[in-house]
Amino acid sequence: MNKATVRPGPARGPADHEVRDQIVVAATEHFRLYGYEKTTVSDLAKAIGFSKAYIYKFFESKQAIGELICANCLQEIEADVRTAIDGADRPPEKLRRMFKTAVESSLRLFFEDRKLYDIAASAATGNWEATRSFEARIQAMLQDVLRQGRESEEFERKTPLDEAATAIYLVMRPYLNPLLLQYSLDSTDNAPTQLSSLVLRSLSP
Repeated sequence: MNKATVRPGPARGPADHEVRDQIVVAATEHFRLYGYEKTTVSDLAKAIGFSKAYIYKFFESKQAIGELICANCLQEIEADVRTAIDGADRPPEKLRRMFKTAVESSLRLFFEDRKLYDIAASAATGNWEATRSFEARIQAMLQDVLRQGRESEEFERKTPLDEAATAIYLVMRPYLNPLLLQYSLDSTDNAPTQLSSLVLRSLSP
C-alpha cells in the first residue's frame, strides 16, 4: 500500500505523480496513526509539511485522498482473490477458493490495519466509487468462474449469468463489504466452507 496505483477520486492540479504519490503515502501513515474520521486536511498538511492550499492542487478533498487509499486496500483483497482463482484448475474449486480467500484477506486488513480498514468502512457507508468499482470487479470474476463452469458442464445453465453472479455475490457480501464484516466475525471460521458448498449445490446441473 505504499504506491498509489488507482485514481478513483478527482485529482486537481499538475500531473505530477511523484508529488501526488508522496501525499498519499504520507496520508496513509497519518491515517494509520490517528484514523480517517478524526483527521482534517489541515492536520495532513501539517504532518506532511505542505500547505493546505498545495494539497488542494492535487486533491479536491480529504475524501479524494481517502478514496485512493481505500482503492489500494481493496486492490490487495482483489489481488489475493485473483491469485486464488488462478491457482485452481476446475471452476468448483475456483469458487471455493474465492470464498475462502475473500474472507481471509478481508480479515487480515480488519485485524492488522484497523485504522485503514475504517477508511474502507467509511467508503462503504458513503457508497464511494472505490467500493462500487471493487464490487463490480468481484462480480465480474464470479461471472467468469460461472461461465467456465457452464462451459465444462459442471454448473447449471438455466439461470441468467448476471443474475447468478449477483446472487452469489450477495452471499459473499457480508464477508467482503468492510461495513458488514464487523458484524459477521463470529462466523468467519466456518462460513467460507459452508457457504461455498451451499452455492455449489445450487449450481449443480
